[in-house]
Amino acid sequence: MAINTDQKKIAKLLTRGVEEIIGKEELEQKLKSGQELRVKLGIDPTSPNLHLGRSVPLLKLRDFQELGHQIVLIIGDFTGIIGDTSDKDSERPMLSKEQVAKNMKTYIEQAGKILDINKCEINHNSTWLGKLGYAEISKQADAFSLSDFVARENIKRRLDAGQRVSLRELLYPLMQGYDSIAVKADVEIGGTDQRFNILAGREMQRLYNQAPQSIITNPLIDGLDGRKMSSSWGNTINLTTDALDMYGKVMSLHDELIIPYFKFATRFDLAKIEEFKKELDGGANPKDFKMKLAFELVKFYHSAEDAQKAEDYFIKTFSQKETPDDLPEIKPSAYDIVTVLVESQISPTKSEAKRAIEQNGVKVNGVVINDSKLKLKPGNIVQKGKRFFVRVI
Repeated sequence: MAINTDQKKIAKLLTRGVEEIIGKEELEQKLKSGQELRVKLGIDPTSPNLHLGRSVPLLKLRDFQELGHQIVLIIGDFTGIIGDTSDKDSERPMLSKEQVAKNMKTYIEQAGKILDINKCEINHNSTWLGKLGYAEISKQADAFSLSDFVARENIKRRLDAGQRVSLRELLYPLMQGYDSIAVKADVEIGGTDQRFNILAGREMQRLYNQAPQSIITNPLIDGLDGRKMSSSWGNTINLTTDALDMYGKVMSLHDELIIPYFKFATRFDLAKIEEFKKELDGGANPKDFKMKLAFELVKFYHSAEDAQKAEDYFIKTFSQKETPDDLPEIKPSAYDIVTVLVESQISPTKSEAKRAIEQNGVKVNGVVINDSKLKLKPGNIVQKGKRFFVRVI
């Protein structure tokens, strides 16, 4: 595939969903020259699902792919075990090899919802990181000082609070940096929370006599509760969630997230998004634009037909306050209310299900319940909030 050097497309590539570019001048020159670039993104399988927060860098990879560049996707099966605390206020525990293997089982398939996987180069970083010994690691560590690491905001905050910071955490940036050497990356994509780790890649490439990669950081988007979208907080909209659930979860987002989601989590026309912003600023009803956003996301990850069905379902259950005729059904592994809520994906975790019950947010056959050990029977209709229904069979 020939490299597309269209100036307008390059300009959009370098601005949409971009927080910062390091090495911008060199990157722009390479893009305009028609040189094929190796564009890297690493994802640690710390949970089984990719979510819309992860879609922001994946969409940027898609932008590069559509211009003809080589996408290099790294599944961090080694770094996933070690654990990155870049975005954490406490030490991330190490995961077992078995847990990481289970988590990453469908990662490539999930990434394929956004990328043309057949044209991607897929790597697992255990291939090279698992072979490194103390001599090589010491050489890499010599390129950085302890003060470089402890100056990071979240690490400094933890140290000031007297919290433990393990030596293992100091090694993580070296591993991510070595990934760039192993795949000879020209560009690395990552969230703003990954800035230090990606910069480490530039330093490491110099150490190994490679040209330092350019860096594109993307904004982080908030989840369902207004905090950064994170699997560990259970506030995610997963790429694999069914159409009805995805639509409903988008509708539950805070109003101020409508425009950022349109800009960063979709490739909806930017001029149209600016029109939406003006209308919202002028007092238009946010619900109308949230419905457009929900439709767009469901259409992208499922189909236009699924998006229309989800919208009709939402209008019937939320706007008209009816119980839908075509309820989703579940035959659970156990008939307690918590199991039904989790296995139907109405609640992401058992703890969240119990919390919803305690807060009077769950009904059975139209009656609010407050017993998290309640046993259900076939035919019972479970409702959470105003939008989520399931019939037990």
